[in-house]
Amino acid sequence: MLANKTAIVTGAGSGIGKAIALHLAANQAQVVVADINEASAGDTAAAITAQGGRAIAVGCDVADEHSVGEMVQKAVSSFGSADIVVNNAGLQFISKIEEFPLAKWNQLLSVMLTGTFLCTRACVPYMKEKSWGRIINISSAHGKAPSPWKCAYVAAKHGIIGFTKVMACELAAWNITANSICPGYVLTPLVKKQIKDLAVQYNISEAEVPEQVLLKNQPLKKLVTTEELASLALYLASDQAQCITGQALSIDGGWTFC
Repeated sequence: MLANKTAIVTGAGSGIGKAIALHLAANQAQVVVADINEASAGDTAAAITAQGGRAIAVGCDVADEHSVGEMVQKAVSSFGSADIVVNNAGLQFISKIEEFPLAKWNQLLSVMLTGTFLCTRACVPYMKEKSWGRIINISSAHGKAPSPWKCAYVAAKHGIIGFTKVMACELAAWNITANSICPGYVLTPLVKKQIKDLAVQYNISEAEVPEQVLLKNQPLKKLVTTEELASLALYLASDQAQCITGQALSIDGGWTFC
């Protein structure tokens, strides 16, 4: 499906990013596994090559312009192009607004919003050269709906949706699509850490967090799986989705329509 296409996936050392990287590779994409933890990136790349795919691991701080530039150059020198970028790198910090550290605010916006901008900007010239490209940004249900104690995360994820829409308008003439995926809670290492923090914030046990907090607003009462997200990312990367652009696609158990 994606033969001769090169995909860059950030935050691909674990969780959602790893699942997407594996799924794209299984469908013939050459994958650049980017993560600030280079060892984790190496594990994902090794899993891809063990299954007969092609991948390289690159340590990358998506909030750093120079690091992003080097990562994209490695992608092009290794595989000859940068056709698909999946901006997935992210982190979380939970705190009441009056106690929210400025350093954490800056960090979350730098990684998720500025990082999405930097990686996209670096890849666009190569997409324009081929008159083909796919920009897939991992936003969140929190890009559409708020939750308390997550001001930086919610702001960044809303910003990703706005940025995606601008890219869809700006790049359509080159057959480049831009879409964001808005998942509900996914059982990843990031969410597992949140469970501990939310238990403290809500003064409940960790066992009570999934039902009382995570799935409270989801009619289906199901955590999203990384495989579901990876399948949606694969579809958006394919030619079957060539007329889908500028969209913020929810995969959240019905959370944001209620």
